[in-house]
Amino acid sequence: MSKKPLILGIETSCDETAASMITENHEGKPLILSNIISSQVDIHKEFGGVVPELAARAHVEKIDWIIKKAIDESGRKIDEIDAIASTAGPGLIVCLSVGLSFGKALAASLNKPFIAVNHLEGHALSPKFNSNLNYPYLLLLISGGHSQFLSVMGLENYRRLGTTIDDALGEAFDKTAKLLGIEFPGGPQIEILAKKGNPNKFKLPKPILNKGGCNLSFAGLKTAILRLSKNIRSEQDKFDLAASFQETVNQILYKKTNVAFHEFERSIKKIKEKKFVIAGGVAANKALRNMFSKLCKERGYETTFPPINLCGDNAAMIGLVGLERYKKKKFNNLDFPASPRWQLDQDAKFLKGAGVKL
Repeated sequence: MSKKPLILGIETSCDETAASMITENHEGKPLILSNIISSQVDIHKEFGGVVPELAARAHVEKIDWIIKKAIDESGRKIDEIDAIASTAGPGLIVCLSVGLSFGKALAASLNKPFIAVNHLEGHALSPKFNSNLNYPYLLLLISGGHSQFLSVMGLENYRRLGTTIDDALGEAFDKTAKLLGIEFPGGPQIEILAKKGNPNKFKLPKPILNKGGCNLSFAGLKTAILRLSKNIRSEQDKFDLAASFQETVNQILYKKTNVAFHEFERSIKKIKEKKFVIAGGVAANKALRNMFSKLCKERGYETTFPPINLCGDNAAMIGLVGLERYKKKKFNNLDFPASPRWQLDQDAKFLKGAGVKL
């Protein structure tokens, strides 16, 4: 039996220092041997958001220990590693540089191939850990920094169908939580509060709902929450506003996903299997999962999510991309730069800010 590749994945794009050891089982499916994540929530919560300089310093302090722990817990030895895969973008450049530099140095010292990974591709492929995922498929990537629909044709082959023209959905969740007095990162708590509230209590805007194709906008929704939060008088008001926000997001994504289905089907003439993947940190939201599952049943799509514990930033997904690229011998030189705005679709035009024409 031939030796299965062993990949070390490293992730430091924002505020998690993470390392993972990835290989394959006898069926060729990805297998996580270890997945270590060091969160920086306690460092940043007093500031209400991630402070790049503090995040980078924490990465420097932890990365050596995190990588050693990932190797130790995998039950394998460092000289068995076949390649090192590090996130090169997108993300905060001071944070990216830590993991990228460490990965390059380790690859050079071990004389092993180095693979620079797009963090978003890690999210895109993460459902491979718990499902049989074949190309092509429609992807909705929703996280703290990104919200976009993409047609996934293969490894490193993406076509963007729609994107946010202002704020990411995860940012809108976190900002709403902050306005409701929830400590950072409060986005996941919105869903909990929403269960206690009336989703029809507040009428919130749904920006560009009926125009702009499957492009998204959440800035106006955040502004409305800011205005309404100033008039909260009770805990029930807080619950009702959280529920109204969750319901509004559900309605926006229900409508925009229907548009994305049409765009996806129009762009690919013959689709053998209609698959819809939802990935990124916000994909852990159970209310959204239920809505997407219902919608896909209506439209004849198979719904696929990553495991809940792999929705947020992690190194297992980085190692997975590294594994896929290792098998195709797609390596990078050690001078590959950090790329804080690295897009999956390199041909997609920039759509953000005032004056954007849809």
